[in-house]
Amino acid sequence: MSVAFLSLGSNIDAEFHIRAAVSELRAHFADCALSPIYRSRAVGFTGNDFINLVAKVVTPRSPQQLRHFLRALEDRFRRDRTAPKFSDRTLDIDILLFDDRVLDDRDLQLPRPEILSFAHVLKPLSDLAPDLVHPLERQTMQELWKASGLEGVSLEPVDLDLDGG
Repeated sequence: MSVAFLSLGSNIDAEFHIRAAVSELRAHFADCALSPIYRSRAVGFTGNDFINLVAKVVTPRSPQQLRHFLRALEDRFRRDRTAPKFSDRTLDIDILLFDDRVLDDRDLQLPRPEILSFAHVLKPLSDLAPDLVHPLERQTMQELWKASGLEGVSLEPVDLDLDGG
């Protein structure tokens, strides 16, 4: 079994899509932990705010199998793969970390570079796993967050019931 950290985000009917994605993750992974949820501004384009969080899952799948599963999940919620990289999303789920693997191929890069670049990724990851060590940077997520310079980026905590209520 492996441990993977996933980023989840949506800015199209965001609460619905985040709830649905978390429900799917819980249905497929017995061990699923969630970070706090944040609202953040769209990055790289003008659009609705995003709702973001990080999930930790324990999986028997390989990184490639997990990526395939997550892409199929995004597709079920009508993810538009023809849209520009920075655009509105019904659902965006990325593998941030997979154990301590380092992988760089055309379809999957681990650890995901966005960990170090975006507050809406690093902050929930550091909330969920503050003592987790980044496999390349060799610092904990909490240390990376404190040194990131991203603390001034607007992240608004969101109180979203993900337990079906």
